[in-house]
Amino acid sequence: MTDDDASTRRRLLPPYKVILHNDDHNSMDHVVQALRKSIPGMSLGRAAAVMWEAHVNGKALVLACPLELAELYQQRLLSFGLSATIERDD
Repeated sequence: MTDDDASTRRRLLPPYKVILHNDDHNSMDHVVQALRKSIPGMSLGRAAAVMWEAHVNGKALVLACPLELAELYQQRLLSFGLSATIERDD
């Protein structure tokens, strides 16, 4: 992919961040498993790192992707009882 292709793609499909928020209701194991089931290809190590960052800092970046996918991943996380939001990735 050339720089022009990447620029065009970013203009046509601007990225959105899926943010996981810490909560006191779900176990750490549940959060890790929910991340792995919700986000295709997420490794155990990455899921654990995201969970820990949210636990320590209150929130963590799960991934950045086009809006339609961000909404899908957010809904999947919510279906596991997690708290997740979407923000524009400027």
